[in-house]
Amino acid sequence: MDSLTHTHTHSHPSYHPPNQKKWRFDIFYPLRLLVDKMSAKNYYLAHFICKVIPCCCPFERDLKLLGRTFHIPPLCKLNPLYDNFVFLRFRALSYLADDCGEDVTKYICD
Repeated sequence: MDSLTHTHTHSHPSYHPPNQKKWRFDIFYPLRLLVDKMSAKNYYLAHFICKVIPCCCPFERDLKLLGRTFHIPPLCKLNPLYDNFVFLRFRALSYLADDCGEDVTKYICD
């Protein structure tokens, strides 16, 4: 069986985009930084965070009207700090479960 060789004299164009991040203005960056720097290393603060930040979007629901069911989608994703708050809640739950040895099932949605 003959071996095949690839012989082209011209170079192939690069199909990968360059590793340049586009700079864009983020008005919420200071708030994101503030929430990301918060740590739940206090028992009472961790409980407060878990009670205040819901585990699932409270706006998502099914609305029954005149025999028809209308689904309202979760609107929490419209919040620009949603992911930051979810991660803060996760850090608080992890602190309570790992460091304090507490059962956190009461803070987890079905």
